Amino acid sequence: MQALLIIDMQREMQHRIAAGRDCVNPTAPDRIATLAEAYRRRGRPVVHVRHQDSDPTSPLHPDAPGFPPMDCALPQADEPVFVKRTSSAFASTDLAAWLLARGLHDVAVCGAVAGFCVNSTVRAGADLGFRMTVVRDAVIGFDLPAAGQSAQVLFDSTMALLAADFATLVDSAALLDG
Repeated sequence: MQALLIIDMQREMQHRIAAGRDCVNPTAPDRIATLAEAYRRRGRPVVHVRHQDSDPTSPLHPDAPGFPPMDCALPQADEPVFVKRTSSAFASTDLAAWLLARGLHDVAVCGAVAGFCVNSTVRAGADLGFRMTVVRDAVIGFDLPAAGQSAQVLFDSTMALLAADFATLVDSAALLDG
């Protein structure tokens, strides 16, 4: 059985999209909501990860308006929510133990941000022996203005590197049909 892992779909991501920040897959929240509902209907686990920053000025500080989940990532009562303080969802949480305790070795990943937390989580999961799948059109990528890098360049490079050695890439329609 495959678990759906929704990474960092917090209001800060919607704030960035609404502000016009250069991004890839601005409609990913709709796809994530569709995926979550399909997994629930099929009795498959939906797992949530949130990023928490201790810096009170951070948009991902627990008291900040960007910290709460977006509507697409609201957990149901029986769905776990792991709060991480690192880029990888495996490094600072009990995610791996939770998955293994349930015999889950196959993980479909969606959420934010492609070049950061999605990237590090997928790589760490693969290193731990999980079969990682990235749902390309349900992952948000943003630019790096200070480095002069567009969202598309970063997204494409990240996906290519993940596909080369760490994950299978699919679109949400293919995952839903499978």
